[in-house]
Amino acid sequence: MDKFGKSQPVKRVEDIRFLKGAGGYLEDVLPDGALRAVVLRSPVAHARVTELDVTDAREADGVQLVLTGADLLAAGITQNMHAILLTNRDGTKAAAPHRPVLAGDQLRFVGEAVALVVAETLDQARDAAEMIMLDYEDLEVKTDLSVGGPTIHEVAPDNRAFDWALGDEAATDAAFDRAAKVVRMQVGDNRVIVNSLETRGCYAEMEEDRLHVCFSGQGVWGPRDEFARMLGMDKSDVRVTIPDVGGGFGMKTMMYPEYLAVAQAARMLKRPVAWVSERGEAMLSDHQARDLISDAALAFDADNRIIGYKVHTLCNLGAYNSQFGQIMQTQLFTRVLAGTYDVQDTYIHVEGIYTNTTYTDAYRGAGRPEAIYLLERMMDAAARELGVDPWELRRINFIKPDQFPYKAATGETYDVGDFTRVLNAAAERSDLAGFDARRAASEAAGKLRGMGTCYYIESILGDPAEGAKVEFNEDGSVAIYVGTQSNGQGHETAYITFLSDQTGIPADLITVVQGDSDRIEKGGGTGGSRSVTVQANAMLATVDVMVAAFAPYLADKMGVATEDVTFDHETFRAPGSNMTPTLVEAAEMARVDGRADLLAHEARATLPARSFPNGAHVAEVEVDPDTGEITLDRYTVVDDFGNLINPMLAEGQVHGGVAQGVGQALMEHVVHDDQGQLLSASFMDYAMPRAADLPMIQFSTEAVPSTANPMGMKGCGEAGTVGAMACSTNAVLDALWSRGVRHVDMPLTPLRTWELLQDAAH
Repeated sequence: MDKFGKSQPVKRVEDIRFLKGAGGYLEDVLPDGALRAVVLRSPVAHARVTELDVTDAREADGVQLVLTGADLLAAGITQNMHAILLTNRDGTKAAAPHRPVLAGDQLRFVGEAVALVVAETLDQARDAAEMIMLDYEDLEVKTDLSVGGPTIHEVAPDNRAFDWALGDEAATDAAFDRAAKVVRMQVGDNRVIVNSLETRGCYAEMEEDRLHVCFSGQGVWGPRDEFARMLGMDKSDVRVTIPDVGGGFGMKTMMYPEYLAVAQAARMLKRPVAWVSERGEAMLSDHQARDLISDAALAFDADNRIIGYKVHTLCNLGAYNSQFGQIMQTQLFTRVLAGTYDVQDTYIHVEGIYTNTTYTDAYRGAGRPEAIYLLERMMDAAARELGVDPWELRRINFIKPDQFPYKAATGETYDVGDFTRVLNAAAERSDLAGFDARRAASEAAGKLRGMGTCYYIESILGDPAEGAKVEFNEDGSVAIYVGTQSNGQGHETAYITFLSDQTGIPADLITVVQGDSDRIEKGGGTGGSRSVTVQANAMLATVDVMVAAFAPYLADKMGVATEDVTFDHETFRAPGSNMTPTLVEAAEMARVDGRADLLAHEARATLPARSFPNGAHVAEVEVDPDTGEITLDRYTVVDDFGNLINPMLAEGQVHGGVAQGVGQALMEHVVHDDQGQLLSASFMDYAMPRAADLPMIQFSTEAVPSTANPMGMKGCGEAGTVGAMACSTNAVLDALWSRGVRHVDMPLTPLRTWELLQDAAH
């Protein structure tokens, strides 16, 4: 890597240990002799417990402990699991049903944790769990996404979790009244399972009088506080760590019941206790994503400009309020709902519904895909309804460069953007001009070809503040402590590159320290595409603190005034002195002089505003009308991520995100029967995209540097997913349009696509 290597494609340093099998994932770091735990889960979606007899299990070989909900209550663990509650349209608070760690007298979804069995070995724990006698009286099950039905929680009449709205309803109605044309559409957004490569898991142990919990997660400070609150402990008595993590996707951000039960078991037994989810168990119990139905309308004036946007959404929260369930389904869903278009009269109404299914958080993309999917499906439909080219309809309605900073109808202020430039680049790089010839060739071969586009915008989310600490070690190495948490994105490479670039410290001397609440005082964790932007901002502040601290020390060494000492991102210099020490050399001098105060430096910084990555996705599909099989033939992405630290990492994030979005659009789908049983609970029944399902993804950027941070960066972690769902679906509809198909919904499996063609034919 050259010095000052901004935007150089540096290979991931962490991959060396992963490829050698030297990664430290959860099961790699379990304490020697750890007891193993198994969770007994509800076999039904809704029932009243009549008997829970664990006597035989407690007496089984190797069993050390069996915990039930009653045991936790007896231990004083009575707090409701954390959930963020919204304020309803009428000013009341949303429903707040009690969610216990382990189920009490009622079961509310298949897979709900009922008991924890701890034994010397995993097989012993499994055998003992099968000895538990769980009897119950079946209750009526609710799985449909509508208000009403059998009551799940007494505190939520008609199963309505919340009734929330944003925008000016009267102004929006007035815009629709004066509109030249109104386009209406109902759009479904199918539920998907996150399916991270590494399933969830944890272990807990007592370190003298302190509780230590290690889990596969996305941040340590929120969970530390939750362990303390739920278990009645002081925060100082709880340590939380996170090892290497094989995928998070937002799903591993929050607290789960299993972690708390395992922690309590370790406290009681004074021995390490470990629990690792099996894949089928994960499909039942992990937080899932989406599950929405939206009725939306766009109002246009005579010049095809959008003057009003109205949305009513029903979202499925599952059986309980999960940690972020309500806020993820509304505020994040609507944060960019106005998209990249110049429209102010907007009204969004969202109702959350409880059902007897696993909870949803709108994760694996954190809410933005739902918003953009809905709007870009609407724009595609509007173009057809208005008889306008879909590319041109977007250009007509884009926020123009001279309108920035632009305050959107949802309250967000976009700092910069040049959406037409990015869209035009996507048209060129996807060879829009050659599409008609490719379509004709497909038709000659008996196939249907379609092209779809999507223009997305998202915002970095979470805490805008972050801290960083740089420590010079005795062996000459340098540690950078960060408050974010890598789940596979390549954070170590990004942070090492950035720190080396700013300080001249050789990259091979730098190591990244993350995921330990004892070693790092505070941090915001990873989620919402915040990590690199907020962490780099904190690192800049730390470099400033470090340089300022060394300046007077080196001034004395150089025999010059402090103000004469400068740092050129590699060495310190001063007029009249021939000393040019690097930071590493300055730290070694300080160590020899006993200046321990110069060996560690830290700072905390807050971004002044959010940044807004945006971009255009273009998908081209070919459909076999005889079988409904869809081939994704071409895929082009042009993103505006602002300035990049490492384009290779950004491209990798986009490729993974596109695979996620395409997976949901064309194959992934959670299916329950009318009794709430999960029918797609294994990879035999739940399709995930494979390499053969995707073409080579053409990725490029058109940078418009952000003004919201000193580096001009914009987050990119979810950008692939946000654009992929709508453009893939729009492409399929475009392919089927000539056969009379006028509406499609995800997932567009071969069977569903074939049925659409048959229905249109008849």
